Amino acid sequence: MCAFMEPAGDSQALRPPLWRTLLVLGRVSNLPTVWSNCLAGWLLGGGGSIQRLLELMAAATCLYTAGMYLNDAFDAGFDQEFRSERPIPRGDITNSMVWTIGLGLLALGVALLLPLGTMAVALGATLAANILIYDAVHKQVSYGPVIMAGCRFFLFLLAAEVADGANGFVLWWALALALYIIGLSYIARCESKAGLIGYWPLVLMAAPLVVGWFAYAGPYRVKELILLAALALWILRSVRFTFWMKPPQVGKTVSSLLAGIVIVDLLAVAGATPMVGAIFLTFFVLCLIFQRFIPAT
Repeated sequence: MCAFMEPAGDSQALRPPLWRTLLVLGRVSNLPTVWSNCLAGWLLGGGGSIQRLLELMAAATCLYTAGMYLNDAFDAGFDQEFRSERPIPRGDITNSMVWTIGLGLLALGVALLLPLGTMAVALGATLAANILIYDAVHKQVSYGPVIMAGCRFFLFLLAAEVADGANGFVLWWALALALYIIGLSYIARCESKAGLIGYWPLVLMAAPLVVGWFAYAGPYRVKELILLAALALWILRSVRFTFWMKPPQVGKTVSSLLAGIVIVDLLAVAGATPMVGAIFLTFFVLCLIFQRFIPAT
């Protein structure tokens, strides 16, 4: 979303409607990647009750959206200086309201996990704590992307727990996803600050390719190779906006890599049925469509 000038005395007329402000704050264009993580982790954990999966997705939606609101609440001072187009510095919503909504959604997200069992609640509470820690310190520490990756890691484990529980296969894919997020997040750090950090994040983002190469054999090998190629090409397509264009367009790279999370998840369940593949494809398309209307970063 681009900032625009507000002439004196007419700021209220040019202010976006509250519903759009809430969607922008929540970065809801990325929600299909959260649902994708839930579905992939649940399938790798053994699947099971669709009702439990939907309850998980509802909880994860609240937790993710809470994290995005609290991100802006903690970063209000930084955004005032470096990202004045964000809703709080623009005056579209008060910081206190953002705090209230964010903390409320965080509590609701954990509460929605109560019917899913003690371990699900424990993992959900760990995820919520990880979200709070990230939002509070990510601008002050260099390892913020590692904390961010922890959010997706714990979500993946939570999804597996809602099925039959985590196993070694789930852990490998949760780690691969986390490394992809770390690489993506280090690139994202350049969006509001000058300078690039080099090509090394690409090594981390290649982790799903490495795990995927060894994960499947036999009848699933051809499908896996197609998905490996699709993910590799999508990563290259995404990073070209930052590394091979003048001036760099970091925002486009980050938005595209975020959509690529769905491809990572699909690669993790390469042996799934065509119908499941169609669901992941739908999440991917939804992510790209939503990004056209609501900024992903």
